[in-house]
Amino acid sequence: MSNVNCWDIKKCGREPGGNKNSELGICPATTDSSCDGINGGNNAGRICWAIAGTFCGDKVQGDFAQKSVSCMSCEVFKQIKTEEGADNFVLLKPGQIYHASAK
Repeated sequence: MSNVNCWDIKKCGREPGGNKNSELGICPATTDSSCDGINGGNNAGRICWAIAGTFCGDKVQGDFAQKSVSCMSCEVFKQIKTEEGADNFVLLKPGQIYHASAK
């Protein structure tokens, strides 16, 4: 079984060719090739929480520091973390720095 990306889990339709991209735009997680392969996903499909400007909750989200609490309670985050396991799970994309006090 191949790894499932966030847009397939959420069925948001915001991937290229998706049924909502003309209405709501294409989510940056679907096109961020710098994250391709992280957690076994296509582009940022399995590290969407680390991508600024994703469209979760029917609104544009901020960067990781701004959305970390909501993302960590998301079913996508939980599913991918479980599937990857503690030894393989990647929380941040390479070079990304997270400061808990960032606003």
